[in-house]
Amino acid sequence: MNLKIVFLGTSAAVPTLERSLPAIAYVWKGEILLFDAGEGVQRQMLKAGLSILKVKRVFITHNHGDHVIGLLGLIHTMSMYGRTKDLEIYGPKSVWNFLKESIETIGHDPQYRIVFRSVNEGTIVDEEDYAVKAFKVDHGGIEAYGYVFEEKKRLGKLDVKKLVELGVPQGPLWKMLQEGKDVVLEDGRVVKWRDVVKPEHYKIKVVYTGDTKPVKNTIEASKNATVLIHDGTFDSSKSKEAHEQGHSTASDAARIAAEANVDLLVLTHISARYKNPEILLDEAKRIFERTTIAYDFLTIILF
Repeated sequence: MNLKIVFLGTSAAVPTLERSLPAIAYVWKGEILLFDAGEGVQRQMLKAGLSILKVKRVFITHNHGDHVIGLLGLIHTMSMYGRTKDLEIYGPKSVWNFLKESIETIGHDPQYRIVFRSVNEGTIVDEEDYAVKAFKVDHGGIEAYGYVFEEKKRLGKLDVKKLVELGVPQGPLWKMLQEGKDVVLEDGRVVKWRDVVKPEHYKIKVVYTGDTKPVKNTIEASKNATVLIHDGTFDSSKSKEAHEQGHSTASDAARIAAEANVDLLVLTHISARYKNPEILLDEAKRIFERTTIAYDFLTIILF
C-alpha cells in the first residue's frame, strides 16, 4: 500500500502567480483526506487530476481565511457534482461556526450530510489501517492543531516455502507466527516467528503542523516520522516577526526535524515575499540536509 501526498497550495496568507493557498491531499486506498482548504482548492484538485467526490474527510488546522475559505467552494462543487455520501470535517469549533453561518447566508444547503467533529488532542480518526491524531500548536493564541497521519502496524509476509519445509501445518499456527509469536509443533520443535516471517513493511507516518511557531509538541508528535510538513514562512532574519505572528523560520523547522529524527522535512506556507525560496532551503539544509520546499502540485509517494 502507498500514500500519495499532493500539495495543492503552498503559499502563506495570499496567493501568488505560482502558489495557491494552503491545502494538501493525502490519497489512501482510493480515498482522499484533505488537510486545510485554501481558496480555490477544488480547482487545484481538478488541475491535479484528483476527484473531488473522493474526498472523505477534511482536516482544518485553524480558522484563518487562507486555510478555511476554500471549504465553501468545495462543498458547493460537491453538491453540483451530485455528491450523496457524508462529508466529515474536523477542526476547531470556530470552523463549524463559520461554515454553518456561511451556508445559511448563501442559502445553498448541500444535498448530502456534513458531519463536523470538534478537535481535541489525541486520536480523532481510528480506522482499521490508519489513525489520525491531533496535537496543539501555537499560532498566536488562537485554537490551532497539527495532524499526524499514521499507518497502523503492518504484519510481515509469511515465508510459505520455509513453513512448508519445516512442516508447520497451515491454519492457526501460521497466524500466530505472523502475529509475532513463536509456536511449538506436535513433535516438540519450536519454530521462531523471526525465522519464518519476512520483515515488516515500512510504516508510514506523516505530520502536518499547519501554522505554528516552533513548539515542543511538534517534536513529540513527529518522532521518527516519514515526512514532516512544517510551517516555513520566513527566513531567520525575520525570526522575531515570525514568532510574533505565530509562524516558524526555515531554521526553526529544520531544528525540529533534526530533533525528531524524521526522514524528510518539507517546508510549506511560503511567504509571498520569496520569489525564489532558495534562501529558505539553503538555511534549512545547513541544519537538516534532508529538506525540500513544497510547491503547488509537488507529489510525494510513500510505500
